[in-house]
Amino acid sequence: MSNLKVLSLFAILVASIGAIPAFAQSADITVATDKGSYSDGEVVMVSGQVNEMLSIPVSLRVIAPNGNIVTIEQIDIGSDNTFSVEITAGGNLWKAAGTYTIEASYGLTAENTSTATTTFEFGGSSGGKPSTTIGVDGTDFLLSYTITGGKVLSITPDVAANSLIIAIEATNDGQLTITLPRALIDALLPDGGDDSFFVLVDGEERDFDETKTDADRTLTIVFEEGAEEIEIIGTFVVPEFGTIAVMILAVAIISIIAVSARSRLNVLPKY
Repeated sequence: MSNLKVLSLFAILVASIGAIPAFAQSADITVATDKGSYSDGEVVMVSGQVNEMLSIPVSLRVIAPNGNIVTIEQIDIGSDNTFSVEITAGGNLWKAAGTYTIEASYGLTAENTSTATTTFEFGGSSGGKPSTTIGVDGTDFLLSYTITGGKVLSITPDVAANSLIIAIEATNDGQLTITLPRALIDALLPDGGDDSFFVLVDGEERDFDETKTDADRTLTIVFEEGAEEIEIIGTFVVPEFGTIAVMILAVAIISIIAVSARSRLNVLPKY
């Protein structure tokens, strides 16, 4: 074999050896949650860091006490080698109470993947969206919602202002998706067609996405970190009460006018 062939083979061998680490690279990883326990509907803030950027996402799994996987996420790494994601605790897969495990994996191959785990306690879920019941004029209404970036503190109807006031604690930028029963609050045109709600976030007008059914309207509202209040303004709150009240008032006024007119006729002197 000529010296040229030997040198060529040697160069190919060296290049092949040098290429192997590119496929065998792995990076150490850490993962943690912002709290040790959560209740139904709360947001689990998951964050972590990798030692080396591999230009691939972190694979995240949340595992229930019975071993079932309840959530799978692919999370991009930031320029500072950190990652984070918000997961709402609750739903059909989260019914079991107990210790949940978060498993974060990072690597180019199965043989060279770094994995970190952390755990948190969860009280179990009813299986549906988080919800709250509010009462207006003796009638209870169930509102279902989901929220990322924070949590809902309270929902209060303001009948005089035809609005719902939602107090929130926004720990990050996020969004609230809330389903509003038309029997509770609606926005209608004079001809009975749908009008648009007016939405304020901390007093500033905000655009929103909406889906509708005959029974309810679902709004998705974006908010920023630190936001404290979302107000949804319609044309009425609990229309059956407002409409009936107006009708009763109108009938009462007509009756009073009729009675007054009859009384005046009775007291007029007869000639």
